[in-house]
Amino acid sequence: MTDLTPRNNQATVNFEEKRRPSMLATGTLLLVIIAILTLAWQWLNTRHRFNEVEKSLSHKLETYQALNQQSLALAKQAEERSTQANARTVLLEQKLAESRDQQEVLQTLYNQLAENRESTAVAEVEQLLNIANQQLQLAGNVKSALLALEAAQKRLRPIDLPRAIQLRDTLDLEIIKLRDLPQVDIINLSAQLTYLSELCSTLPLISERQPALNTNKALEEKQTTEENALRKLGASVWNDIKNLVTVERIDKPEPPLLAADHAFFLYENLKLRLLTARVALLQHDEATYKADLNTVNNWLNQYFDTKHPDTIKAFKLLKRLSSNNISIELPQLKDSLAAVNRYKLSLEQTE
Repeated sequence: MTDLTPRNNQATVNFEEKRRPSMLATGTLLLVIIAILTLAWQWLNTRHRFNEVEKSLSHKLETYQALNQQSLALAKQAEERSTQANARTVLLEQKLAESRDQQEVLQTLYNQLAENRESTAVAEVEQLLNIANQQLQLAGNVKSALLALEAAQKRLRPIDLPRAIQLRDTLDLEIIKLRDLPQVDIINLSAQLTYLSELCSTLPLISERQPALNTNKALEEKQTTEENALRKLGASVWNDIKNLVTVERIDKPEPPLLAADHAFFLYENLKLRLLTARVALLQHDEATYKADLNTVNNWLNQYFDTKHPDTIKAFKLLKRLSSNNISIELPQLKDSLAAVNRYKLSLEQTE
C-alpha cells in the first residue's frame, strides 16, 4: 500500500508535466494563428486602403492634369495678353512722349503769349476800332460799330493796368455816344426803295392811253343798213373820215409822246434815280436822298398815268419814304484811336 501511492503520485506528476507543454504549444499556436489572422486582416485592410488611395491619387492626378492643361491655356492667353499689353504700353509711351513734347511747345507758346499779352490785346483793340470806324464812315452801320467797340472793351478787361483802364473809359464814352444816336431802319427803307424800283418798271405811260371810239358808230351802222347801197357807201366813207380825228378835252397840257427807245431810257433813269437814293440812304445824305425821290415824283406826274392803281401806290410809297429823316451825324472815333496810339507808344517805350 505504501509503495503504490508514491507511484501514482509520480504518474500524476508525469502526466501533468506532459500536459503542460501541449497546452503551451496549443496556446502558442493559437497566438500565432491570431497573429497571422491579424496580420492578414491588417494586410487586407492596408491593401484596400492602398487601392483607395491609389484610386484617389489617380483621380486627383487626372484632375490636376486637366487643371494643368487649363493653366497652360490660361498662361498662353496671359502671355498673349501680356504681349499685347506690352505693345500698347510702348505705344502709350510714344504718345505720352509726343504729348509731353506738344505740352512743352504749348507751354513755350503760352509763355511767349503771356509775355506779349498786353501788346497783343492792344493790337486787337486797334484793329477792332478800325473796323468800327470803317462801318461808321463807309456803311453808316451803327450796330456793327457798337459790336466792334464792345468786343474791344471786352478784350481789355483782363488787363488791370491804369493805362488799360483809361482806354476802357474812352471806349465807354464812344459806346454811349453811339447808343444815343437816333436809329434809322436802313434795311427796311432800302427794301422799300427796291420794291418801288420794281414797281416803277411796270407803270403805264400816259401816252399809251388809247382814245375812246365814237359810241354812236354802232347806231349809225344800224341806220345805214336800212338805206340803199349808195347811201350806205357814203355813210361808210363818212364814218371812216370822222374816225381819223378824235377830239378830247383835257385840263392840263398834252403830255409828250415818247418813242419806244425814249420810254426805255425813261424807265432806266427812274431805276438809276432810285439806286442813287439808296446810296444816299446808306451814306445818310438826306439832301441827295430827298432830291432823287422828288425827281422820281415829278417824272411820275409828267410821263405816267396818274390814275392807274400802281401809280397811286407808287405815289404813296414815295410820300412815306420822303417823310423819313435819315440825316445822322456819325462820330469818327478819334478819341479812341488817339488813346490806342498813345497806349502803343507807351508799350514801345517800356520795351
